[in-house]
Amino acid sequence: MSKKILVFIEQRNSEIKKASFEAVKVATDLAAKQNSEVLAIALGNEINGLEDVGGFGINTVKHYKSVDLELYSSGAYAELIAECALSNDAGTVVFANTSLGKDLAPKIAVKLNAGIVMDSVAIKYENDEIIFSRPVYAGKALVDCKINSENKVFTIRPNVFPLGENNGGKANVDVTELSDVKLSSKVTEVKKSEGKLDVAEADIIVSGGRGLKGPENFHLIEKLADSLNAAVGASRAVVDAGWRPHSEQVGQTGKTVSPTLYVACAISGAIQHLAGMRSSKYIVAINKDKDAPIFQVADYGIVGDVFEVLPALTEEINKLKN
Repeated sequence: MSKKILVFIEQRNSEIKKASFEAVKVATDLAAKQNSEVLAIALGNEINGLEDVGGFGINTVKHYKSVDLELYSSGAYAELIAECALSNDAGTVVFANTSLGKDLAPKIAVKLNAGIVMDSVAIKYENDEIIFSRPVYAGKALVDCKINSENKVFTIRPNVFPLGENNGGKANVDVTELSDVKLSSKVTEVKKSEGKLDVAEADIIVSGGRGLKGPENFHLIEKLADSLNAAVGASRAVVDAGWRPHSEQVGQTGKTVSPTLYVACAISGAIQHLAGMRSSKYIVAINKDKDAPIFQVADYGIVGDVFEVLPALTEEINKLKN
């Protein structure tokens, strides 16, 4: 039997992130091919629904519990995950490629002397080797690669790997109470926009670009997003101008997204932006410039003024809903 696989369960505000269930499914599928076992690890204080990961093949979740772990601390998280991997003979560690996962995975790779592949969008198991596919050249191509080291760390892109059916199983949650967590730094406060979907995990995203002319016009994006139950995204130019927060930025220096539907409004389609969203299943572009690069990757395009198209589109969607 191969070494165990350890999968990280990410939580925010005591709720498990959807991308973590996808990482669990990838880990259990890989374990079945390798004839190995899967162990999950979760860090935090009170975490809801940890036993539910059992529905995707996990038997045991190691829950390291402390109020000091409610908020993310990279040093403490990395130390505990690496320690868990070593003590449980886990040779492969799996993360979702979220902002937190992208920060943690390289730290774990260093601690385990492991090779690492980030942002995998496909995984094959051939001749006793794991073959990862990941985007290169700003998403224009995919490259297949493998890790030659004994220990391996990899991340998977959210919204790419299907969850499949939940078999209704429940995992055993092994809780370790920690009274003394070593923190090199401590987060004292986190502020977030309440009620807004995270673009990295949303199934539908409506993004706005510089063609909206100012932050006062972003209500058009928000209204369309509300009608579609979608997250609001933004281009780099918009974020750099201070119109929208960085948490909404889609692109090479923002968040890489793979929703079912991506609606690009008044976004020209610079390569930096395309790198972050071209893997979306369906792309709809709205732009008054018929030669805008965004139309080259769009499945559907509307050549028109967003100030006329967006209100009309929102109205028609609301009619269909009612």
